[in-house]
Amino acid sequence: MSRIAETFALLKRDHRRGFIPFITAGDPDLDTTKELIVELARAGATLIELGVPFTDPMADGPVIQRASERALRHDFGIAEILQTVAAARKQTEVPIILFSYFNPLLQFGVKEADETSAVPAFEKLARAANASGVDGILVTDLVPEEAGEFASVLRAHDLDMIFLVAPTSTDERLQMVTARASGFIYAVSRAGVTGARDETSVEAEKLVGRVRKFSDLPLAVGFGISTPDQVADVWRYADAAVVGSAIVAEIELGLSSEDCVSRVGQFARRMVSG
Repeated sequence: MSRIAETFALLKRDHRRGFIPFITAGDPDLDTTKELIVELARAGATLIELGVPFTDPMADGPVIQRASERALRHDFGIAEILQTVAAARKQTEVPIILFSYFNPLLQFGVKEADETSAVPAFEKLARAANASGVDGILVTDLVPEEAGEFASVLRAHDLDMIFLVAPTSTDERLQMVTARASGFIYAVSRAGVTGARDETSVEAEKLVGRVRKFSDLPLAVGFGISTPDQVADVWRYADAAVVGSAIVAEIELGLSSEDCVSRVGQFARRMVSG
């Protein structure tokens, strides 16, 4: 059983729901990212999504776009992010997934591959991710129809492949995604990009009900979750709530202070207080 599956199994046994925070790796720097991972775990995170900064984050709203821009100024790549995960692993066993676009992951594999090696790029990535303590990967722009080889390599290295589903997904597509996913399924609460909203979408609850017809995997709902009340509302019908832009905004607000990590930890604790 993977660390993700075991974590959700424990939640189910104890009749609890999960809290999944998202942060951007390297925002404001990789040392702080390691500290944030540890602090979020202490604050009650079920699982942590670690965003890989990218120059063209199509699915992300302005808050996470700015975080990517700040992180990219430090000129690091996947290798350094995996080193950060490995350092955090010495202090926490909370599952960690990479939340990325496909290009940085592919480039890492190509860059790290020896020209004389027969090991494919996906294999290089999977080996390195597993060795660092990563538990799964979610690739926002890799559609299920094209993810077969990638998912197979991840599976061979005990990494879960997380897929997104949306309110606009047809039942046929939901059935295909659930058949290929592992770990958990990320249900997008609404169409559009990431970003905090005053109200959660009623479509999210309907989507979760539709997905449950095809899969017993845990379901996490994200995009727009930014308050304790919204987290509690998602917990009514889903297994976990994902909070991303609201946490990244707290990091942004704390950039000029020395208490950025504790500030984010306090915010996370408020999110799960309900």
